[in-house]
Amino acid sequence: MAPIKIGEDRFVVMLPENRIQERIKELGEQLTRDYAGRTPVFIGILNGSFLFMSDLVKNYQGDCEIDFLKLSSYGDEKISSGKVRMLKELNCEVNHRDLIIVEDIVDSGLSIKFMEELIAQHTPASMKVVSLLMKPNSLKYDVKIDYIGFNIPDKFVIGYGLDYQQKFRNLRDIYALEQDIAVDSVTLD
Repeated sequence: MAPIKIGEDRFVVMLPENRIQERIKELGEQLTRDYAGRTPVFIGILNGSFLFMSDLVKNYQGDCEIDFLKLSSYGDEKISSGKVRMLKELNCEVNHRDLIIVEDIVDSGLSIKFMEELIAQHTPASMKVVSLLMKPNSLKYDVKIDYIGFNIPDKFVIGYGLDYQQKFRNLRDIYALEQDIAVDSVTLD
């Protein structure tokens, strides 16, 4: 797994594909147990969640529905603008349904707060959040993440759906800036 150079920045693997897939399998099994006998609606937050959501629902062994919502708070920057814009609305019925919000990464919690406020306008049976990555030291909003793949340090990451200026989403591993990486700083929740 060779480093990736972007301008002057050098990115190295923080989480290899096999570790990501093992954890997603565990999350899928947990969701299967927790939603046994129900038909949840998985709602992916585009663009970043598309790879994670695809692999997550492949590991979910029950009936489910899928929808997507597109939000933007980053644009082409490495840090959030602090404002969320909705670029694509939901197409599914959310009233009296079990909703599973699927995020690629939670850092400030702004997108999840936005989702909570959006869903609060309806009457879902339940709403839970699953995120592949969580930056616990970056949270600025009081949000609950019910299922977390990995806790990571407050560092910029790319790959496996995560982008920089809309590129590098297709990398199979998750990369961080070389000077920021500390392998032991990544933990399972």
